[in-house]
Amino acid sequence: MSNELQLPHLRDAPLVLRAFAAADAALVMEAGADPLIPLITTVPKGPVEPAAAQAFIERQHRRARTGQGYSFVIADAETDRGLGQIGLWPIGHGRASVGYWVAPAARRRGVAQHALQIVSTWGLSLPDMHRLELYVEPWNEGSWRAAERAGYLREGLLRNWQPVGGQRRDMFMYSRLPADPDIPADPDT
Repeated sequence: MSNELQLPHLRDAPLVLRAFAAADAALVMEAGADPLIPLITTVPKGPVEPAAAQAFIERQHRRARTGQGYSFVIADAETDRGLGQIGLWPIGHGRASVGYWVAPAARRRGVAQHALQIVSTWGLSLPDMHRLELYVEPWNEGSWRAAERAGYLREGLLRNWQPVGGQRRDMFMYSRLPADPDIPADPDT
């Protein structure tokens, strides 16, 4: 029996969640220049060489092939230009963790919220999926507001939870369950 996961193509205008492509190297290079993204993800720290960007893209493909999880590019539905990344990582017992980042040029436009809504609706429709979780540093107001607007509920503060940039950090823990109400995709709500 294969552990390979099938990465769907999820579309809800103005976004599409799709597999990484070679053309997304520019997005990875932009993300690598951000001061935070490389600290909390596997995006290489910039300046990112094209070969390192392609290696990151291949790792995203390998995650689905090996059953580790689903890694999507968040892309503009009209231009197909990459705006960020979102992933859903099954952790067993009907649970999955969700993680995301948005490139600096695409922030403050509701991209994270809308992508979270798309991946969460899809993720909670998977067989035996009962709970999605995500973790956000308390200072990262943009990220936790996006989570809340996407229907995630804050469950508490996990003290000294995760290393970020070589230091243990506190994290807010959020969850979304199938019974939670759907939230409209309008980022202005």
